This record gives sequence, structure tokens and C-alpha cells, in this order.
Amino acid sequence: MKVLCGIGGSADSLHALERTVDRAAAAGDDLTIAVVDNPDSERSPEQLVAEAEQAVEAAGIDAEIRRIEGDPGSRIVDIAESEGFDEIVLGGGQRSPMGKITIGTIAEFVLLNATTSVTLVR
Repeated sequence: MKVLCGIGGSADSLHALERTVDRAAAAGDDLTIAVVDNPDSERSPEQLVAEAEQAVEAAGIDAEIRRIEGDPGSRIVDIAESEGFDEIVLGGGQRSPMGKITIGTIAEFVLLNATTSVTLVR
């Protein structure tokens, strides 16, 4: 399976990275990691690239790691559709005190606009 994992520095996106790398190692998925700019993150894109490289190396797999510029949601959707990805994986989905799921703006955009299957890891 050809999988695109988008990370922006939130704890949820790093959890999604970990889960996606583990699955790629077990299933032999063709993995691409898209590092996007997220102004709400304390981590810089360069730090995220380094973390992604460490995760891939620790799992013993090959994966392409790309730095994506521009609007994160639309770029992820464009890449997934133009390059024939089977699945997009993103972090997100916190529960509010009332029990409702809240998602970030990037994940919301991708969920609403992607024609590719989207997995939201929380």
C-alpha cells in the first residue's frame, strides 16, 4: 500500500508517525512522510524531519521524507491525489470535556477534501 503520513509537530501527529512507521515495517507499505509547517507547533520543520528520520531508521525501513511548503491541508490532498497514494494518515481527534471529537484545521481540511482514504490517528 502506498501511504502518505502528514506531520506538523503536534503530539497527535507524532503518534501518527510512530503508528504509521510501525505498520509500514510490518506490512511493507511504501511510506512517504510529509512534514508541513504548523504555526501552532513548538517544533520546527527541521526538527520534525530529524524525528521522522530517526523513526524510520529505528524501524529499519526506507521511507521518503519531504518538507512540504504552502497550505498544509491542500498540499497533502494534492500530493495524495496526483501521486496515487492509497491512504493518507494524520494525527488528530481530541475529545472535548463534553465527549465530542475535535480536530485541527489541517486534519479537517484533508478529511473534507481528499478523495483518498484518510486515517485519523488519535
